[in-house]
Formats: sequence, C-alpha cells, structure tokens
Amino acid sequence: MKLSGITKTPAPPYYAVIFASQRTLGDKGYGKMAETMVELAFQQKGFLGVESARDEGLGITVSYWESLEAIKSWKEHSLHKVAQE
Repeated sequence: MKLSGITKTPAPPYYAVIFASQRTLGDKGYGKMAETMVELAFQQKGFLGVESARDEGLGITVSYWESLEAIKSWKEHSLHKVAQE
C-alpha cells in the first residue's frame, strides 16, 4: 500500500502515535513489513490514517486513532507485536 500525502483527520479529539526507527544497512524485510502493518492498521477499528517519512537512516511514522482504546488494541495485536520485534 502506497501512502499518499497528508492524512485527512476528523475534527479533534483524536490521538496520534509517533514511531521513530533507526534503519540499518539493507532493507532486511523492513519495507514489506511496514507495508503489511499499514494494510493491517487500516482494518483496525478506530484507525484514521498514517503518515511516514524515511531516509537512509531514520524513519518517522505517525498514525492517527479515534481513541486510546483503539491504540491499546493495535499495540496488543499479535502481528503488530511480531513487527515490533
């Protein structure tokens, strides 16, 4: 799934989760896993959208959620836990 532009969020309140990563040499499957996580996130209740920026060494991703409960559910999702490792 290709990300395109700035996420359209509803009027507040909503929540943002910011994830930063330090990349190593070589992709090592990171790109595919990131794509899979975005596709999976879009299926989660309360997910509003995502924005991501990367260069050769640093990645920053911001995901938007309707509630703290939705964030907690995403954090505990079994495939998301695998990706975090």
